Amino acid sequence: MALLPIITLPDPRLRKVSQPVERVDAEILQLLDDMLETMYEAPGVGLAAIQVAVAKRIVVVDPGKTEEERSPLFLINPEIIWASEELSSYNEGCLSVPDYFDDVKRPARVRVRHLDRAGETQEFDADGFLATVVQHELEHLEGGLFIDNLSRLKRERVVKKFTKAARMDEIVAQRRADAARQSEDVEA
Repeated sequence: MALLPIITLPDPRLRKVSQPVERVDAEILQLLDDMLETMYEAPGVGLAAIQVAVAKRIVVVDPGKTEEERSPLFLINPEIIWASEELSSYNEGCLSVPDYFDDVKRPARVRVRHLDRAGETQEFDADGFLATVVQHELEHLEGGLFIDNLSRLKRERVVKKFTKAARMDEIVAQRRADAARQSEDVEA
C-alpha cells in the first residue's frame, strides 16, 4: 500500500465529475487499499478518489473512531437511491479543505447502492454520522465540496482564504527555486 497526496482547495480537479468504474480489477483494488491507508493516515473518516486526483467513482469510508472500531466500507460507483425528508446537522470538515469546519444539514437517513470489492452490487442503509459521511463523500464524485452547502458569503470567504494561501505557497516555492538557481550560478 502507498500513501497518496490529497489535493486541496483551490485545486480545480476537485470540481471534476468522476467517471464510473467499468470493472473492478487489480488496479482498482490497489487504489481502494491506498485510499484507505491515506484516509487513516490523514486522519479522516472518508475519502473520494477525486481527492487523490483520480476521477473515478470510488469512495472509502470508516466512521470508526479507534483502530478497534474500524469497519471500512469500499464503495465503487455508489449512488444514493433513497433519502429521508428528515434532516440532521453535523459540523463537517474535509481533508481537501483542511482546518475548516461548519454545520451542514443533510438527509438523516439514506440508502446506498454500490459495487463491492468483488464487483457485486450491494445496498445498505445509513443513518446518523455514517449517513452524513457517505453523502459528503458522494458529493465529491459530482465535483462538489461541503462548503457548497454553506451561504454564498461563507463559501466565498473560504475559497478566498485557500486561494490566497495557495498563491503564497507558489511565491515561496518560486523564491526558493530562484535562490537555488542563483546559488548554482555563483558556484559555477
